[in-house]
Amino acid sequence: MHRQIIPFFLLLICGSVYPQYDYDYGVPDDYPSNLQFGPSSPNCAPECNCPYNYPSAMYCDNLKLKQIPMIPPGIQYLYLQNNMIEGIADDTFQNVTNLKWLILDHNHLSNANIKKGAFSKLKELQRLYISFNNLTELVGPLPKTMTDLYASNNKISKITPNILEGLENLTVVHLQHNALKEDSISGAFKGLKSLMYLDLSYNQLTKLPIGLPPTINFLYFDNNKIGNIPDEYFQGFKALQYLRLSHNDLKDAGVPGNAFNISTLIELDLSFNSLEKIPAVNEGLENLYLHVNKIKKFDLSSFCKVVGPLEYSRVRHLRLDGNNITRADIPQEIHNCLRMASDIEL
Repeated sequence: MHRQIIPFFLLLICGSVYPQYDYDYGVPDDYPSNLQFGPSSPNCAPECNCPYNYPSAMYCDNLKLKQIPMIPPGIQYLYLQNNMIEGIADDTFQNVTNLKWLILDHNHLSNANIKKGAFSKLKELQRLYISFNNLTELVGPLPKTMTDLYASNNKISKITPNILEGLENLTVVHLQHNALKEDSISGAFKGLKSLMYLDLSYNQLTKLPIGLPPTINFLYFDNNKIGNIPDEYFQGFKALQYLRLSHNDLKDAGVPGNAFNISTLIELDLSFNSLEKIPAVNEGLENLYLHVNKIKKFDLSSFCKVVGPLEYSRVRHLRLDGNNITRADIPQEIHNCLRMASDIEL
């Protein structure tokens, strides 16, 4: 079916439709604005670089290292990405117990070669980047100071019970592109009182996991095999704003009528499923993506229970292309309900 756009709306393709997983490491808040690389400061491993104007950072990336070099005292930010490191010994971080950032992406790390107490000495660690390795289980135990955990693009199929216990400051968890199933993660995130961002996309989930913290704002389940949503599942999330369930196996029978009536929700992505009806959504929703389903009817009651001066849908962007709907299927009274929409794509 050809895409069509209702003439009285302006076409605007939103960048948020398709998830973006690339991230840069950024720099600490207290980095100098004129950070420059040159000769290393004396307190640095000889193969690495420690900028003179920020000697607490040590850059050992892209050096084809097979093991972590000796880390001198005073280093707080350690960059080891893009090497060939296979393991971490018990005493690797014994000189840098106040390390705050540890970046180990794109190495050859496996669980068998990471000693159980490897991270236990890091009493101030905030961010651990360990994506693009060969992990089959989530590493740990981790320090209670952790705020950000990046472990995507591994082979993780198991999260040991209680491995994340006590991480009350953990805010961001990236676990996309792994081999997780619902039974291996149900309850794993229990007690994470600060968790706001959880990415479980590109895994092997057939059901939604139980025991997720109610604090989550961003929840990504896209590219799994989820076929149904339990009654009231999302109602327990008190601050959920962004929810992605695209590229799953959702059908109408597996979606309860009240599944997405979430007052806090801003964006909902249900594209690339097998829905035949537009599910009911809360009037406060702003972005709804339903492209590439099997929807046959444009039902305004999915957006507006009642229409009045203060009662209407806040949807601004709506994608319905790749369904069985044409302009002729759009009700004439659409203006009254979707009065804030800037584009509807068919």
